[in-house]
Amino acid sequence: MAISMSINTRMEQSIDGSLPFNDYGRWIRQRMGMRMQKLPVNAGFNCPNRDGRLSTQGCSFCDNSSFTPPYCQPNASITQQLEAGKRFFSRKYPNTGYLAYFQSFSNTYADTDTLRERYEEALAVEGIRGLVVSTRPDCLSTCCLDYLEELSRRTFLTVEIGIESMNDNTLMNLNRQHDTRCVLQATEALASRGIITCGHVILGLPQESEEEMLRQAQQISQLPIQILKIHQLQVLRGTALAKCWERGDIRVSTPNEYLSLLAQYICRLRSDLVLERFFSSSPISMVIAPQWGIRPSILNNKLTELMREKGWHQGIFAAQE
Repeated sequence: MAISMSINTRMEQSIDGSLPFNDYGRWIRQRMGMRMQKLPVNAGFNCPNRDGRLSTQGCSFCDNSSFTPPYCQPNASITQQLEAGKRFFSRKYPNTGYLAYFQSFSNTYADTDTLRERYEEALAVEGIRGLVVSTRPDCLSTCCLDYLEELSRRTFLTVEIGIESMNDNTLMNLNRQHDTRCVLQATEALASRGIITCGHVILGLPQESEEEMLRQAQQISQLPIQILKIHQLQVLRGTALAKCWERGDIRVSTPNEYLSLLAQYICRLRSDLVLERFFSSSPISMVIAPQWGIRPSILNNKLTELMREKGWHQGIFAAQE
């Protein structure tokens, strides 16, 4: 599907008047003509923060297995994984389209021939109508960008960039091995080629105050991205962050604290930014904290109710700051 509409026009058409924020589900339905389901794929990519090019430790919060479905086995082909995903989701959503979601590790961290081979295999699977490619901001070579631009002209494509924070000290403490300047360069490079870009941030990271997190919303709004994914800080077993938790160096939000922060954050985001996700729900066995025991759908409803009660909506405070 070629990208022909302007970003602003597309956003205006996607606004759901019943919600106080710009909802991704409605946006993607209007763009693709139907409900779309992402099918995660483990395509065998690595990460420069794990293979020794930058570090061998990885990011302090990260465990890829926390968001990788059981069918994404490394010994299964991309086609086999997608077919398994289709069988799983077709029972729950019989009338849906599918996007191949290259999610595990850094999915542009390879030469162009490798990228082309793996992406094209996914696009050849029946029912796959586009790609979502998750990566780091420092894994976008010129050759990679050239191919992504070509791809975006003939199919639906979103590139997800792990931003996590707009504070360089926080990024250093998380062992991200990149800075905010790298984020800006990556998002500008993607925007210059007309590629839909989604940013990913975590709220509640260690040593970030509420004031700083709310200020981050303004910084995110200045990036040339079209979609944003947000979720709460989670402490996962076996990560470096878990050791910090055991030492008592960090705390996590209660549901009410997070909802309050999130509502204020959304109010400071520019109104045309499409919001895809607000909560993460890793397998309970992997999560040390927070253990809220509340389904994301219920939290979404509580967020909507809170913003309606206060008369808030996305962007209401953006022009004031």
